[in-house]
Parts: sequence; C-alpha cells; structure tokens
Amino acid sequence: MSSALDFMLAARRSELQGLRALELTCELVSGVSRLVHALQRERGFSNICLGSQDPRFRAGLDDLTADSLARQAQVIDCFNRMDLDSSCGADKARLFNRIAYVMHCLQGLPLLRQGIRQQQLSSQDATRHFTRPIGGLLSVVFEAADTAVDPDITRSLVALFNFMQGKELAGQERACGVAGFIGGYFDDELKVRLQYLGEAQQRCFDCFADHADAAMLSQWQSLCDQDVLGEIGRLRQVAVRSLKSSPMPGSLAELWFDLASQRIDSMKLLEDSLTEQLQQLCHSKIAQAQSDLEDHRALLQRLSSLDRDAEQPATMLFNVQVTELDSVPADNMGSQLNRSVFDVLHAQTLRLQELGQQLDEARRSLSERKLVDRAKGLLMTQHGLKEDEAYRMLQNAAMERSQRLADVAQTLLDYADLLQGKARAKR
Repeated sequence: MSSALDFMLAARRSELQGLRALELTCELVSGVSRLVHALQRERGFSNICLGSQDPRFRAGLDDLTADSLARQAQVIDCFNRMDLDSSCGADKARLFNRIAYVMHCLQGLPLLRQGIRQQQLSSQDATRHFTRPIGGLLSVVFEAADTAVDPDITRSLVALFNFMQGKELAGQERACGVAGFIGGYFDDELKVRLQYLGEAQQRCFDCFADHADAAMLSQWQSLCDQDVLGEIGRLRQVAVRSLKSSPMPGSLAELWFDLASQRIDSMKLLEDSLTEQLQQLCHSKIAQAQSDLEDHRALLQRLSSLDRDAEQPATMLFNVQVTELDSVPADNMGSQLNRSVFDVLHAQTLRLQELGQQLDEARRSLSERKLVDRAKGLLMTQHGLKEDEAYRMLQNAAMERSQRLADVAQTLLDYADLLQGKARAKR
C-alpha cells in the first residue's frame, strides 16, 4: 500500500518532469529568438534591395539568407526532439498548432527569396511575407509562456515575449520607414502606420519592464539612453512632415535603415541576455527540484528502516492543509522524525499554493493579451478594419469609459457572444 510520502515523492517527480520538459522549451525559445532576428535582418535588407534595385546588395542578402537557413535548421531540430506522443494534452494543443503553422510558413520562404532576387515583388509584399513566419515564431514563444508550470520561468518568458514583440515592431517600423524614404514622402497611410508601430512598441516594452528583473531593466535603460534613439526620433519627425510636393532625398532611406538596424542589433544583445537568463533559471530550478527529491527519498528510506525495526508500522495520519500543524502523537518512529515528515509535507503544500498564485499573476498579462487580440480580430472581421484601426477603436473606447483595455475587450467579446446566442435561438 502506498504511503503519503510515496505520493509526495510522486508530486516531486512530476514537478521535476515538468521542469525538464521546460528545459527543451527554453532551448526552443532561444533558437526561435536567433531565427527571428536572422529573418528580421533578411527582411530589412530585402527591402533595401527591392527599393533601390542596386545589384551590389545581392552578396549581402545571400549572406543573410544563409544565416537564416542555419538558424532555421536549429529550430527545426528542436521541433523534431519534442515528444509528440507522451506530451500531448490540452495545454500543448495551441503550442503544437503554432509550430505547425510556423513549419508551413518556413516552407514558403524559398519561393519568396527567389521572387526577391528576381525583383518580382514590392518591398511591401516582401515585408508581409517575411512577417508571417516571424509572427508565427513569436506565437510559439507566447504559447510556451502560457504553458510553463513554474511562475519564475513564466515571468521570464513573458518578459522575453514582450521584448521580442517590441523588437519585431521595431523591425516593421524599419521596413515602413524604408518604403517611405525611398518613395520620397510618407502618404497618410504610412504616417498612421508609423505612429501605430511606435505606440505599439512602447506598450510591449512597458509590459517587458513589468516582468523583467533589475539587471535586465538596467541593461534596457542603457539601451534607451543611446544617441541613436534621438537620431531616429528626428527622422520620424521628418517622415511625419513629409509632403508629396517636396520629395525627400533617397539617401535618407539608407540612413534610416542603418540607424534602425543599429537600434535593433542593440536590442538583440539584451534579448540574448534574456534567453541566457531563462536557460540558467531553468537549469537552477531543475537542480533544486532534483535536490529536494533526493532529500525526500532519504527521508522515506529512514522511515522504511524504522518501520522494519518497529513492532508496529509508523503512524501516518495528518492534515497537510492546516495552517498550524497539529500536535504529532508519539509513535515507534519517534517524535522528531515524525515532526520532520509533517514539516516537509506542510512546507510543500504551502509552496504549491504560493506557486499557483504566482503563476496566475505571471499569466495575467498573457490572458489580457489574448482578450485584446481576439477583440481586434472581431473588429477587423466585422468592420473591415486594419489592425491599427481596430486597436485605436478599442483604445478610444477605453479612454472614453475610463476602463482598462482588457476590460473593454472582454465587454466587446461578451456582447458578440450574446448576439450570436440570440441569433442561434431564432433559428
């Protein structure tokens, strides 16, 4: 018959197994970070090549493509090492679905690259096609954070995801700027897009700051103090004031690209620190869980030894949910050892309760992100809006009602569900 300590050990083993599964997930996230950056660089340089149509850029583009392919192979290797049988469950369904989408998008990149080299695409089309796999890869990081079982690792993943999202929006801003400067002016659509991308970056970096630790925040502040941000800000103002009747010099496109690339490359250094911190945290958690498991096993072995020597088996009646431990009756295994059993069980129960609360808190921003994204999608579908227009509508509604953006999104989704329910009832 299994004892309480047997189940306690099983709980520890389950926790350790979950952490070891997270270890591969963290490795995958690190690989995704490198692949996303490589694709962002390739996308940005492709915009320059398509905009200028200068053959001297071809060699540089080939080098960036080779780097993307090498990073892609590393990510695919991580995909292939995932256990698709024993790890399948409701919590993995969204993650695996995102991975399937990414693999589908990656298969279309050779045709995209061919079209770029043959000058068959506009820079806007190339940007859109590159953005799909990048967006899919970021979704993999999002789902990895949402399925993580440790609150500290979840917080680290949430910080990393928001930082990567902000960096991707900075890459899209780079592409938007290149298109406008090469064209000689920014039309109203490009100006609105440029403003939206700047505001969206700030939201992502604010959420990153809410979940990052002091060391990462210090590194981020150093990045924000760089002179390049001031130069980019001045070029943004030039873009906003540009007019079709007074075209800007095309040389501004390369200046904008170089400055934006310098900023993104600096972000990559911080992103590397975040992924390294994530992996170190995962290794530390595994080592601690392994140590705790060994301690519990040693305790179980001592109990088994005492039971073998005793005329009657040790008493194992207790309530692990109580706040204050009840007094432990003396028995054959001794009050001191019995007290240690109660202490371990009680501490483990309280720790699991605290971990659950911390995990809920760490995941809250992800849940709110899902609500806002669903509400944006609903507005885009029902009213034919673009993403920035849908977000602006939600933002204005939140300001008018003095409510949080997530609360407005939830109200909109609830109302849509109510209308659908009434429509079904009439059928």
